[in-house]
Amino acid sequence: MSIFLDSELSASERTEDARFRVIPVPLERTVSYGSGTAKGPGAILEASNELERLCNGVEPCASGIVTEPALNCEGPLPEVMERLAERTEAAVRAGKVPVTLGGEHSLSYGAVMGVSRALGQPIGLIQIDAHADLRVAYQSEKHSHASVMHLLAEEGIKLAQFGVRALCSEEVESRKRNHVFYVDAEELVTGNIHTIDLPQDFPELVYVSFDVDGLDPSQMPATGTPVPGGLSYYQALHLVEHALKGRRCVGLDVVELAPNENTAWDFTAAQIVYRLMAACLKHEPPS
Repeated sequence: MSIFLDSELSASERTEDARFRVIPVPLERTVSYGSGTAKGPGAILEASNELERLCNGVEPCASGIVTEPALNCEGPLPEVMERLAERTEAAVRAGKVPVTLGGEHSLSYGAVMGVSRALGQPIGLIQIDAHADLRVAYQSEKHSHASVMHLLAEEGIKLAQFGVRALCSEEVESRKRNHVFYVDAEELVTGNIHTIDLPQDFPELVYVSFDVDGLDPSQMPATGTPVPGGLSYYQALHLVEHALKGRRCVGLDVVELAPNENTAWDFTAAQIVYRLMAACLKHEPPS
């Protein structure tokens, strides 16, 4: 089994006391355009061995990283979601940060619900994405990758969306109905905006869901649903890091990598995972 940052971790940094628990989820069930997300977790794990320990001034690996066995993605999607929820719930109850590697974006429902169950209090979700994912039962599938944020909003999860540039009228109405906070890609990119303040009432406990198609295809073409006009690498990360200031990251996922023959994109996704781990440590409020 591949291990995240296996080439750099010392024996003491890969014990059960590790701060971060990496959960590979090779889910590919509801993709609606390009395919390949099932290979995403393995590609990220393999590429992570080329990462440097130091990232944005901190060494997340020094806090410990454990990679769990890949999730069994067979069977009905509700059962897959529950298996994942059990994993993330266990991680949070143990005082760890679950880091889920996708796989298609539908997995975020299971990951977030497990975190929410463990905490027993409201959480907010910061979403980097080309799509709003607020459709209802897209292509007759409730757990579609295009419906995941609709499901979470129905569960009372507060949403903040950055980088969206492809959405339908149904999703526009959903944003109003569910009081979704958003700043879309055209405003962010044309204005070269890297920091956005979240509403004052946005929850202190935050989950980050980073769909790699939130990046512009020039920087991340290895995804099933690329959309032009996307965020730059640093812009997307800066938006998340600024939003995390004064808040606590309680879980994260990086999804929708569909590896191709160019491993540079696998490395980009691995670097995003590690940078988000760094953000969890660097921007959390004092205990």
